[in-house]
Amino acid sequence: MTKNDIAEALSKILSSKREAVAAVNKVFEEMLNSLQNGDKVVITGFGSFNMFETKTKNGRNPKTGEKVLIAPMKKIRFKQSKNFFE
Repeated sequence: MTKNDIAEALSKILSSKREAVAAVNKVFEEMLNSLQNGDKVVITGFGSFNMFETKTKNGRNPKTGEKVLIAPMKKIRFKQSKNFFE
């Protein structure tokens, strides 16, 4: 399912497709802003999203075999609700 599919489904209860697309975009924009600010996003009955930063780790260039440091990066973790599959 894509954002467009969600907007299409939402347009059946809203007045127009344009309004549905704007609503879907706003929801994802607010979720992204919250995660970037370090807040946890919880959708009851679905799950929660939180952002975390990985640690610096050692790696190896597969082509040359040279050791390299892999920089820390931000990732998003999703934890499903307990009743996700009910």
